[in-house]
Amino acid sequence: MRKFTVLILCFVMSVFTALGQKKSLDKVAAVVGNSIILNSDIEHEYDNYLLQGNQPNPTIKCQVLQQLLTQKLLTQQAVIDSVIVKDDEVDNEVDRRMRRFIQNAGGQDKLEAFLGKSIIQYKDEIRPDIRELLTAQRMQQKITEKVSVTPQDVKNYFNSIPKDSLPSINKEVEIAQIVFNPKLTKEEKQLSRDKAEALRTRIKNGEDFGTLATLYSQDPGSAPAGGDLGFFDRNMMAKEFTAMAFKLKAGEISPVFETEFGFHFLQVIERRGEQVHVRHILIIPAITQASLDRAKIKADSIYKVIKTNKIDFSAAASAFSDDNETKYNGGMLLNAEDVQNRSTFIPTDKLDPQVALVVDTMKVGSMAPPALFTTQKNAKVYKILYLKSKTDAHKANLAQDFPKLKDAASETKINKTVSNWFEKRRKETYINIDPEYQTCDQLKSWVVNIAQAK
Repeated sequence: MRKFTVLILCFVMSVFTALGQKKSLDKVAAVVGNSIILNSDIEHEYDNYLLQGNQPNPTIKCQVLQQLLTQKLLTQQAVIDSVIVKDDEVDNEVDRRMRRFIQNAGGQDKLEAFLGKSIIQYKDEIRPDIRELLTAQRMQQKITEKVSVTPQDVKNYFNSIPKDSLPSINKEVEIAQIVFNPKLTKEEKQLSRDKAEALRTRIKNGEDFGTLATLYSQDPGSAPAGGDLGFFDRNMMAKEFTAMAFKLKAGEISPVFETEFGFHFLQVIERRGEQVHVRHILIIPAITQASLDRAKIKADSIYKVIKTNKIDFSAAASAFSDDNETKYNGGMLLNAEDVQNRSTFIPTDKLDPQVALVVDTMKVGSMAPPALFTTQKNAKVYKILYLKSKTDAHKANLAQDFPKLKDAASETKINKTVSNWFEKRRKETYINIDPEYQTCDQLKSWVVNIAQAK
């Protein structure tokens, strides 16, 4: 039966190759078991690579083919093992990708121009590919679901590293914070609302929306384009903005309304099903000295309450911090380069320089008085910092670095399990790769298996 399947696939491949002598996109790039990978599949994934903002690099196509080969093996096994991905999981991933593509392209119109087709058409085209990708990921998770590491495994992993090759661990700290944003009163916001209302009146009286948006909107992303935000769905914008955009008809201008970003008004340009194309003008209320003073008073008050042991730092962060990313974690900052493991150990060279300057003078277990900080978005906030731990730079060792070594040992064991699975499957599966791709470094192990099979 296997020989019959091989003969059929060889015939199919020869037919497609004959049709593709002129390098058409329908040339067969590879055959894996009962699946065919076309050049068009590779070009499609390469387009996605470009849509993510990457620079053109044709060698990426070798990586794409390697990924597609592994996906085919995994999805073929998924059928055998009854691994299923639900429709809503596929739809959510398609929508997530399209939001990112639209953002990177600078709007839906620009994306459609790049693709040469509508967003709806493109979503329908990529849905089967996304399903296959998610199925392959689910299958790989199943292959490794029983992989675990014991303390002895970690010790064995550590002992396998040559002493002169032990990794260096940078100086690290664990820091918690309570953030106090300056909050404007209704009266302090009124000047900005009035400015937005005045601009809306000028447009209603005949002035050009795009011109005024370019001159006065404080949204740096859309102002240069006359306030044009392109098309978006119901999941891409602030809820107040979405509600207003989907309530209006094409051509209508909204009243002035408030979101977390400031005061807006918008005009609907076009509706396409569950997507809407709008332009808007944003006026951001300026932070006043009075609002900063109020934030400082509140920060000082909470600082004193913690100092007198009436509440601990973690509880105070949960109750009073204005930073949603840390308040539900007891105020603990997470290592941005190890978010998956939710690590709270942060190398000092990766800290915000403002935070690093304060922490450098602190003792472990101490709390710094409220200080004014400037965020990445250039906003002023007050913060109380707490230094939970500090570890000096050193060579990796079991006593200090067991969690890191455990992660490394686990990753090594998982990679070995996956590698062994693929090696076995490659030997059991008919694989044929077009000579154009057989020189790819990433595909050498696949080509070796082809040669051995012959």
